[in-house]
Amino acid sequence: MAVARLIGEIPQWILSTPTVQPLTNLILVRYRRAKHWNPKWKELRKAKVLKVNLPNFHEKKEDVSPYKMRQKMMENGLKPTRHWAERQMHISCTGTIIEPYVPPEGDGKLSVVTSAGAMQKIEYIGKKSKSMMSVRKIRSFDEDFKTSEFGDVAQDIYTKAHHYLAERNMEKLREYVTERCFPEMRNNILGKTVNWKFLNSLEPPRVVYARCCEVFTKENVFAQVTVRFHTQQQLAIYDRFGRLMHGSEILAKDVLEYVVFEKHLSNVYGIWRLHDKLIPDWMPAKEPTAKTFVKVEEQSADAAEGDTDLVSVQKSRQPLKESDQPKETA
Repeated sequence: MAVARLIGEIPQWILSTPTVQPLTNLILVRYRRAKHWNPKWKELRKAKVLKVNLPNFHEKKEDVSPYKMRQKMMENGLKPTRHWAERQMHISCTGTIIEPYVPPEGDGKLSVVTSAGAMQKIEYIGKKSKSMMSVRKIRSFDEDFKTSEFGDVAQDIYTKAHHYLAERNMEKLREYVTERCFPEMRNNILGKTVNWKFLNSLEPPRVVYARCCEVFTKENVFAQVTVRFHTQQQLAIYDRFGRLMHGSEILAKDVLEYVVFEKHLSNVYGIWRLHDKLIPDWMPAKEPTAKTFVKVEEQSADAAEGDTDLVSVQKSRQPLKESDQPKETA
């Protein structure tokens, strides 16, 4: 149509002359350039298109030999499949206490001068030889470990773990307790509000027990250290209604505890974490939790007599049953 319009605009006298015949054969062609007008980003435009080698979907798995299948997987950077199924397993802590330490009865109350206190000291020295062997094994993995300095490190871990527990900061709590201890501590505060405060230490914390164990292989070694704490603390626990269940925010109590700390020695990035607390058999039972109930108001004697008269009147107004009605005589 554009050509016809162009021809229509040409005067007739020009078309009639024989010398202007090439104008009647005019063909207009629109050319499209394949190159972009700005070649600056040519490489980036080229990187937008990725050539992917698609697999042959019509090829059957039975027709491919194992050697060829393995070769194809190596070309694609894939590991060859195995005929057994393996599941990864990571053991970050032990599930129990290795040879739990038995705290002596009356600890914190008996003096060394007394006969019972002297017997406790002798028993402690007798158990110390096995602990020294375990401490030597710990030093073979951690050269900076010292029993004289570990008490302060353990107290810092102990206070931070209980502080984050009271604040319900579970992300920070995982850094200071093991995977075995975490669910036990978390479940004990469900539906409760905990106010805990560490006041001071009555005695410096000291290491009383140390044990090492091998899990599955000789290279996978775990260490557990039992630390004695004698401190002053404040604890108040409230239920979900805000009523006091245990303790007090005013009174401070002396607390004697034996806490077990654990470390994965074979792990280069292993750290000491709180693992468990020792509760001896001779320890007395805990005080029961104080529970609250609705108070029932006692009624006076006059009010009680009035209630009984009202009940008798209501009973007299009720219709008689068939058995209670008088029978008619013939």
